[in-house]
Amino acid sequence: MQPPKMAGRLWWLVCPGRGSLVPGPGLSRGYRRPGAPVHKPPPWKWLSWDWRKGLESVGRHWSLLQEEALGRLRGPEGRSLRLELQEQSRLLWQAQGPDSLKHWRVSSDQEIGGRSRARLSVGGNGRTALLTGELSTEPPRDGETRYSGYCSLRSRPLKGAFDLKKYYDLSNFNTLHLRVRGDGRPWMVNISSEMYFTHQKDDLYNYFLFTQGGPYWQDVKIPFSKFFLSSRGRIQDNQHPLWLDKINTIGFTLGDKVDGPFQLEIDFIAVCNDRAHTEEFAYEKYKRNPEV
Repeated sequence: MQPPKMAGRLWWLVCPGRGSLVPGPGLSRGYRRPGAPVHKPPPWKWLSWDWRKGLESVGRHWSLLQEEALGRLRGPEGRSLRLELQEQSRLLWQAQGPDSLKHWRVSSDQEIGGRSRARLSVGGNGRTALLTGELSTEPPRDGETRYSGYCSLRSRPLKGAFDLKKYYDLSNFNTLHLRVRGDGRPWMVNISSEMYFTHQKDDLYNYFLFTQGGPYWQDVKIPFSKFFLSSRGRIQDNQHPLWLDKINTIGFTLGDKVDGPFQLEIDFIAVCNDRAHTEEFAYEKYKRNPEV
């Protein structure tokens, strides 16, 4: 399946090594630049021998475990069952100063030797998150990497007691609600969901967000049915709707192949239930080589 026409040059992101297309936030996992020496530190290098920090960590995790156990008694995710059934909207994240920025992780093609820069800071009024930087499409001179030029912002995965995985359960909602202020560039909104198999760890659901630029804010509502499935930067032939019961992360990617500064300001990220939207999935679900 070919990339959508509206994507333009935004769709093709940087590729390490042999030219495979990879979404930005996942490049640091096990990636080694071409020609770089193999670095395998011994296992004990990862251990911390400070017993005071160990006791503090154990106490903190036991407190989290107690809070989670009490929340299960109150209802789903610590809320009452009545509130869960009547809830029509939910605020997932809102900028409330420097502490709220810890929820995000910024990455760029500098991980593979590129020259793009990205920085996340607090907005001018202290109540927004401001992603700024400069995009550079010049590929690294390693003799293998052919494409470059991306910057990404991705939320950190939720973790519970003893670093167990937690997920957003958004099965009661059908629309993503964003309040952003961009610079006129096209961005890609990414949502990752927990899959069954390890080879699906690079799967992402994407939707293209076209910002207006200027001093005005945009209230953008994107139905979850509009998100299409991609893996390692390629749109998949076998499409299926987003699994809303186990959402891992939400993020933004810029890769429009236009050198220069960029800016994206985020006020909040929420979800809502639009009863006027009844579409289950906006794209065809078929196999490229159907079974006979």
